[in-house]
Amino acid sequence: MAALRAADDADSWERALDACMDAPAARHAVSLARMDADSCAAGRPLASALSDGAAADSVPVNATVGDGTAAATSAAVADAAADGFDTVKVKVGSRSVRADLDRLRAASDTAPAGLSLRADANGAWDLDAARQAADACGSLPIEYIEQPLAPTRLDATRSIGGVPIALDEALHQHPLDAALAVADYVVLKPMVLGGIDRARDAARTARQAGVEPVVSTTIDGVVARTAAVHLAASIPDVPACGLATADRLADALAPDPAPVAGGRIQVPADPGHGVEVTADA
Repeated sequence: MAALRAADDADSWERALDACMDAPAARHAVSLARMDADSCAAGRPLASALSDGAAADSVPVNATVGDGTAAATSAAVADAAADGFDTVKVKVGSRSVRADLDRLRAASDTAPAGLSLRADANGAWDLDAARQAADACGSLPIEYIEQPLAPTRLDATRSIGGVPIALDEALHQHPLDAALAVADYVVLKPMVLGGIDRARDAARTARQAGVEPVVSTTIDGVVARTAAVHLAASIPDVPACGLATADRLADALAPDPAPVAGGRIQVPADPGHGVEVTADA
């Protein structure tokens, strides 16, 4: 860490980044430290440094509902809507496809008009199950099904049809251009991709290919999570992102400068990422 703190010239930073090439999370930390330092030196928020134009001051976020009965799922979606969320991700794949469809229908029946549902299977389905789910979801307010098949089955994703498809874990096993050829959305997790700089470049490439980028975390701590908020703010008209995850952690290194309210997350306006980590922390 002392070596990284002393790396105050471009060559030193590049050597530090090169040393992390095979460790995405470590590269994420080094690249974020550099971009935060540069943004602070320039006196502007990280989102502005990441953006090609004006960055947003807040971004939409989705709520997440875990596994549960149809009644419990419906109630959780209704609670999220009451809290101001316009998009709710429902975890599926732990039950039969029929049971999960019952859960999604129940949530749809009680959701207010305009609320979008996302179904995240985390690669749990085989092709027949994915096709069955996609066919049924076509009549529901489903924005997309996320990672319906195992990441290794990228080519089979082409044949699902019926509803837009988002890829998450597949991005970690395949080149981006291969994923963009079969996806309607891509879920970008900076920690896994090796940095917010790489995630920003992936978002730009996705948009050029007509694919929507969604920024998410790996249940990151406050620094990495806030950096992901800045990344999302730099993407024009970004869809609801998976950034409302602060409540998943019992403790934090610093106060959260990017609170969620009414289904949106506020982007810190201070220079850099905006997190004040003290020496005690």
